[in-house]
Amino acid sequence: MIETLEPFRVELTGYCYRVLGSGSEAEDAVQETFVRAWKAYDTYDSTRASLRTWLYRIATNICVDMQRSAQRRALAVDLGPSGGALGAPLLENVFVQPVPDALVLPEDQVIRRETVRLAFVAALQHLPPRQRVVLILRDVLAWQAAEVAELLEISVAAANSALQRARATLRVVDAGDAFDPVDPAQRSLLSRYCEAFARHDVATLVSLLHEDATMSMPPFSWWLRGREPIALALSDPEASCAGAWLEPVRANGSPAYWQWRPGLDRPFGLVFLDVRDGLVAGITTFLDVAELLPLFGEDS
Repeated sequence: MIETLEPFRVELTGYCYRVLGSGSEAEDAVQETFVRAWKAYDTYDSTRASLRTWLYRIATNICVDMQRSAQRRALAVDLGPSGGALGAPLLENVFVQPVPDALVLPEDQVIRRETVRLAFVAALQHLPPRQRVVLILRDVLAWQAAEVAELLEISVAAANSALQRARATLRVVDAGDAFDPVDPAQRSLLSRYCEAFARHDVATLVSLLHEDATMSMPPFSWWLRGREPIALALSDPEASCAGAWLEPVRANGSPAYWQWRPGLDRPFGLVFLDVRDGLVAGITTFLDVAELLPLFGEDS
């Protein structure tokens, strides 16, 4: 039985991640999906639905149930004004969490990498769970309206209406720009940023920033906007990155790096860079490394 279900694991995890905004919750949802499928497999009727559709129906119900009492996950920039004191760390379930590409992007399917970007997943969280499900199935996974209607047990008209409302909401929510890994200009920008970071060359780092670039460090709600505030933060001797360096990691279909610091036996943080108009528009450093390393298949 497990051999029958296992080929669906990565695509289901990617689906659940987009709905839930957390890699660990997505893994839990898929595991529960497999448990329920195993228990109910004797009742599965292949003449009524494909195995894939049946599994997605189970996963959808689990994800929607998990969302009933949960608050919307967000990015730091969605939680309050910029600046101020660092404050106390917030709970993990406040933020959209990163996820390794291998967990959510099937190698044998053409799934747009930008649909697991942090900003896109955060934008999805603005939608009610059912609208979120419809939009992911239609616009990300390319399901037909009739297939979505069958899965959710609603009419095609209702499925199309939910999709229109979801699209309207996303049009007014900034989901950022997609990264093109084969664009030589973007690759050069990231290379120059990493080299300047390793030299702790703040002037060069700032020159590579968009004028309204942001910087944040979950699990803190604190964040900054603009070159000058970010330059001051990067130059702060008490929070200095001198001696630190960045190593690439495949995460969220985005430019992502483990930040290493001298004397540490594990990364200091997981850094994401957003690119817009040929410059770095966002720097997000996740500091909950002990929680992230097991998800990325590394010892904590």
